[in-house]
Amino acid sequence: MATVVEDAQSQMEKTIESTKENFVGIRTGRANPALFNGLTVDYYGAPTPLKALASVGVSDNRTLAVTPFDVSQCAAIEKAIRDSDLGVNPRRDGNVIHVTLPELTEERRRDYVKLAREFAEKGKIAIRNIRRRTKEGIDTSTKSGEYGEDEGKRLQNELEKVTKKASDEIDSLLETKEKEILSV
Repeated sequence: MATVVEDAQSQMEKTIESTKENFVGIRTGRANPALFNGLTVDYYGAPTPLKALASVGVSDNRTLAVTPFDVSQCAAIEKAIRDSDLGVNPRRDGNVIHVTLPELTEERRRDYVKLAREFAEKGKIAIRNIRRRTKEGIDTSTKSGEYGEDEGKRLQNELEKVTKKASDEIDSLLETKEKEILSV
């Protein structure tokens, strides 16, 4: 019977993971290879993830080094990085593409904080939707006699605890990300 709440908890954990992945893509002051996670390169006419065509490492605090597996794709990778919305200008050094991340302006930092808040809000909305669907399922099962009234109340209380915990975790992730973005 508690599997209903466990299923909801599992879905909420997936939502939290998705929110974490969204946060990774937001630039902070430091170089992070995950910035290129969503980047696709035109590889012989097919959009291909950058990580399938090159390895990305950190050279220093503000520089990423992109090393293509196939040297003939350097120009395509360089173009994809330049055309991305990251606001960076890659430079080629032999077979390695260096991407220096500029210092974030105060205005840009505020934009990234706003973006982080949007991701957090989307995560919380998804959690509330999971809660609502699960609660409706518990109510239906209680009315049909599958659960007794006490069992239905117990499951709803358990669901509320799980929902609060998931929502608090997203708040905590957001707070950490905001501090990371705003630290100079």
